[in-house]
Amino acid sequence: MIGLILQTGLTENVWIALTLFVFVWLFSWAKTNLGSAKLAILFAVIVVYLTFYSYSILIWIAVALFLFATFGKELFSRVNPFEGSSGGLR
Repeated sequence: MIGLILQTGLTENVWIALTLFVFVWLFSWAKTNLGSAKLAILFAVIVVYLTFYSYSILIWIAVALFLFATFGKELFSRVNPFEGSSGGLR
């Protein structure tokens, strides 16, 4: 029971931190590209709302892509499935 409560609290805190990070990142990007701070806030609020509350699976896909881009390069440089194999497609 205690583990479930701690896990729920930790998950909620991570979710809030991720929401704030994405919001600030989107706001700074939108402010430089759109030129208006008010328009940038509106854009960031709409995108964060749609992403986090309506289509929350997109966040986990983005996190997976980030982790793959960060750590996947080393993995694929060490493991090359196309060289040295005796069988496979040619």
